[in-house]
Amino acid sequence: MRLNKFLAMGGVASRREADRLILAATTTVNGVLQTDPAYSVSEDDDIIFDGKRITIEKNIWVIILNKPKGYITTQNDPQGRKTVMELVPKKPRLFTVGRLDRNSTGVILLTNDGTLAQELMLPKNKISRIYELEIDRILEKSEIMKMRHGIFIGHGQKGQAKVLQQKVNKKRVIVRLELRQGKNREIRRIMAVLKRKIFSLNRISYGPINLRGVQMGKWRKLTKEEVKNLRKL
Repeated sequence: MRLNKFLAMGGVASRREADRLILAATTTVNGVLQTDPAYSVSEDDDIIFDGKRITIEKNIWVIILNKPKGYITTQNDPQGRKTVMELVPKKPRLFTVGRLDRNSTGVILLTNDGTLAQELMLPKNKISRIYELEIDRILEKSEIMKMRHGIFIGHGQKGQAKVLQQKVNKKRVIVRLELRQGKNREIRRIMAVLKRKIFSLNRISYGPINLRGVQMGKWRKLTKEEVKNLRKL
């Protein structure tokens, strides 16, 4: 199999991230540095990543974490900020499926199955993510249509979101949105273009997986049936 797939199946990272790591000269095969993600390897080879021997993970884990505000979604942070890895088990080695920014809360999936993570993050699969945000003013019909068809958010990108519901709560507006692309900080960039102030942003579901029964800062392991449903996506 390809070296990037081996690292993904070994719980190092998603296939895409494994490509980057291999190119960064982090991996040896049988004592020889390899920087080609497509290099062919087998389970009998001695594969070392970042000083640690990698074997293919047989026991697949997928967990849901209800991410609190103030945590970043990286393995570690040079600036010493809190990361979501402080909230989940140390073993097996898990990594996040996509990201939420530091000030956002809610559903984060973590897994040691890099192939599954890659499939869940691929934009072409258009997996539904539902968010609930609190803003300062109601969205007008014309703005809702713009969001539905795509609105330029900079860097040559269009942001797309479907408004599922909005309601006024005192002097603020609670909006429920569906996204299927997952561009970096997509909702925040859309709201900036529409000149809306965001007070809170919470992801309440990723595909069929939601926050039901998972308190803020806590996690649970997905059932085999839930993992099976994710693979179907």
